[in-house]
Amino acid sequence: MPAERLSVVVTRRLPDSVETRLKELFEVELSAEDAKMSREQLVEAMKRADVLVPCVTDRIDASMLAQAGDRLKLIANYGAGVDHIDLSSARQRGVLVSNTPGVVTEDTADMTMALILAVTRRIPEGLAHMQSGQWEGWAPTAFMGHRIGGKRLGILGMGRIGQAVARRARAFGMQIHYHNRKKVHPDIEAEFEATYWDSLDQMVSRMDVISVNCPHTPSTFHLLNARRLQMMKPGAVLVNTSRGEVIDENALTRALRAGDLGGAGLDVFENGAEINPRLRAQKNVVLLPHMGSATVEGRVEMGEKVLINIKTFADGHRPPDLVVPAMV
Repeated sequence: MPAERLSVVVTRRLPDSVETRLKELFEVELSAEDAKMSREQLVEAMKRADVLVPCVTDRIDASMLAQAGDRLKLIANYGAGVDHIDLSSARQRGVLVSNTPGVVTEDTADMTMALILAVTRRIPEGLAHMQSGQWEGWAPTAFMGHRIGGKRLGILGMGRIGQAVARRARAFGMQIHYHNRKKVHPDIEAEFEATYWDSLDQMVSRMDVISVNCPHTPSTFHLLNARRLQMMKPGAVLVNTSRGEVIDENALTRALRAGDLGGAGLDVFENGAEINPRLRAQKNVVLLPHMGSATVEGRVEMGEKVLINIKTFADGHRPPDLVVPAMV
């Protein structure tokens, strides 16, 4: 008699190939509407699932986990970041948490460079001008931006994505600087000819471009606060493809409106989809709808990692991408 298959609840639509394979392997409940679940819906989903497959839009806190009951055994997150899940509470309740690390590294680094170029070369302004039908031909002083070759790039967080950004930026002729919890291996520093700054204050005051590539944790919340934003060079550019909470968005908006910064490129926001309307109004700001990992290839690979994590768990082993490997 075949073993009973795990019950899996998926909170959002995933690529067709991933959903099909989930259906083949497990008793899976797919999301037909692809709408964000409410707190109540998430709790009910956890009550009826052995495995929950959430994503970054699903906030799972201690109160919700306490209501989930005893059936839930694994949260197989679709994405690398897990700051939307209360990991401590999951551990206390014996719920494993896995993620999908490394998959979106190259895609996010590509988007970082795209935002740097978009802001410094005023690409959205030029596009809007063309689409409005106002363009009357080339002019010597029209839409002048800045070249990025020779500029200093300060990378905040020199992990996988930070290093991928550094590799691309070097190809554009940028000088690489970084701030991290600790220095990276000397071979990595040598590869990028990178300069390490133990003091974030000292780094931000000297850079032409700052790229945020660190996760959101209690220690990185508003790491770029009003004081540090004021320390940035006049005309400097700030790019964030990591987590919106790392930047004080209101302080950034004030700095941009005052003309203290050259511009900003943001793919993530402090309050999710609720973006400061004054930030939207700035011409020197490029805002994207969290597109950093939005490639067909990347999203399929994320799903494949979810599948491997669940299948490994179903076979009685620890998922390979366990976030809290020693907590149960």
